[in-house]
Amino acid sequence: MAIQMNRPQHNSERELAESLCRGDASAMGELYTRYAGYLTGVCSRYIAGDEDVRDVLQESFIKIFTKISTFNYVSEGSLKAWVTQVVVNESLLFLRNQKRHGMIIFDGERLEDKVDDPLEDTDIGGVPNDVLLEMIKELPPGYRAVFNLYVIEGKRHKEIAELLGIQEQTSASQLARAKKLLAKRIKEYVTLKQEPR
Repeated sequence: MAIQMNRPQHNSERELAESLCRGDASAMGELYTRYAGYLTGVCSRYIAGDEDVRDVLQESFIKIFTKISTFNYVSEGSLKAWVTQVVVNESLLFLRNQKRHGMIIFDGERLEDKVDDPLEDTDIGGVPNDVLLEMIKELPPGYRAVFNLYVIEGKRHKEIAELLGIQEQTSASQLARAKKLLAKRIKEYVTLKQEPR
């Protein structure tokens, strides 16, 4: 009977990063175990279909493991930030390819210069985070990508336009429409919750 020895878990992100850079296979497994769930959530913010999410995550982990030597550990959290950026970049690459093949359409209709933010007047506090994330995931692909990049990643429309290969005005238009649609869905959700049963 063979006795299996458990390899020690890395207590800190620094130890994990150092083991990854040395090519330690158990560290690769640990990185996957530690961050796969979180990175699936990040990817799902951009990509709708489960199969596509799996494909993009697989490509992301291949890129993470082949490019780990370029990673520079700065402080606790920097490895997580780096792998997150890899997943975001791979998700955007997937979206650009979908756009190139005509599967994602970015509507470039010009909006008025001054557009009110429909989410400002919306009571988001009454919506659980998981429900809100599901609403974001259900946005059309172009809206969802721009919303995530602008609201969650903190990118400017110029950067978003470059990342997605669209016009800056198209980015602004997609964001405005995403917010309008989200505000509508949030109001419907809150109204439904308030109705007596």
